[in-house]
Amino acid sequence: MKLRPEEITAILRERIEQYDVETDLAEVGTVLQLGDGIARVYGLENAGSLEMLEFEHGVTGLAFNLEEDDVGVALFGDWEQVGEGEPVRRTGKVASVPVGEALLGRVVDPLGNPLDGQGPIETSERRPLEFKAPGVIDRQPVKEPLQTGLKAIDAMIPIGRGQRELIIGDRQTGKTAVAIDAIINQKGQDMFCIYVAIGQKQSTVARVVDRLNQTGSMEYTIVVAASASEPAPMQYISPYAATAMGEYFSDTKRHALVISDDLSKHAASYREI
Repeated sequence: MKLRPEEITAILRERIEQYDVETDLAEVGTVLQLGDGIARVYGLENAGSLEMLEFEHGVTGLAFNLEEDDVGVALFGDWEQVGEGEPVRRTGKVASVPVGEALLGRVVDPLGNPLDGQGPIETSERRPLEFKAPGVIDRQPVKEPLQTGLKAIDAMIPIGRGQRELIIGDRQTGKTAVAIDAIINQKGQDMFCIYVAIGQKQSTVARVVDRLNQTGSMEYTIVVAASASEPAPMQYISPYAATAMGEYFSDTKRHALVISDDLSKHAASYREI
């Protein structure tokens, strides 16, 4: 058999043209300091605000403080396993949560992970935790009423779809009961509801879910639970996550009612961070 140089050259040229090496370029930093669910990371100069970062042991983090020498990161998950000196990788993705009709009737954590034991949530859409609000010109005026189901409130206090309302009162005066009654009263009103439990006991959240199930209100309700046992970063992002879930419905020309219970515990978690 005679080897022809031109054939060998053609084969080598073809192999070189088809040669492809997959490269994975990622900016990697190092954990400098760790404590109470907060990490100081060095070496991520290009990290963006609210960008998700990958730690070891399956822990994720949220870039919170972008300082000159390091990045302050709020950690989610079993952060006690993370140690100083371990690598941290950028994901290039801004913090987001799953949204959509698949979340209705479910109890989830602020990251969208199911807590009710009913299996995974099948949804392909995600929405950033913080989204630019439409300008005043683009907004519609508040023109449709929202009934809470309590005659005293509905008769004296004008509450409309599209406005914010505070329920202020001392401990054990029925603030949560008013919020739950408002959700129950939305049945058949073309209104989707998101209830956010911030820093509450898991037994309290379970009672709320049971009440909503008994009245058939979970069909149009999402419960976002960041219980008292969760770290401060998880409690901090819970109302942002719930609002993002509600904005999905408003962006698709539907109504959503978001109830945060309660914001005083959210303020405490923010101060702790």
